Amino acid sequence: MSASFREILVPESVTTSLAASSKDGVLSELAQLIGRGAPELDKDAIRRVLVERERLASTGVGSGVAIPHGRLQATGPMRVALAIHKRGVFFDAIDGQPVFVFVAIVGPDADPSAHLRLLARASRILRDSTVRHSLLDATDDRALLDAFFAHDSF
Repeated sequence: MSASFREILVPESVTTSLAASSKDGVLSELAQLIGRGAPELDKDAIRRVLVERERLASTGVGSGVAIPHGRLQATGPMRVALAIHKRGVFFDAIDGQPVFVFVAIVGPDADPSAHLRLLARASRILRDSTVRHSLLDATDDRALLDAFFAHDSF
């Protein structure tokens, strides 16, 4: 059984106010968010991992959602950021539409199966349009976190 987001997503890594207007800018903001919740990790290394993965193929999965992810040469638990971009940002999503909901995931290189399980979990949660709408309706970071946790019951 994989960890739930409730176990690894911390309030410091959540925001309803991403501000960047480009894909690279969003990836930088997401790296900073993950780093706020995991100060032992190098934020530049997190950003590099997210950018490198994004160069392989966009993590914009469609329906206004992107799940940037990657693995670090570090030990420790999986780390996650949850963020909303109120205006949406072009992210090369598979449907060509802007992305509003971001779940960024980084984990240790030594545990690829945990990484894949968490990606699958995020995908299942965000596939539901009701979930996406509840996240977009969140008025502050705490409400966003609570809305996401309400759907992390798999």
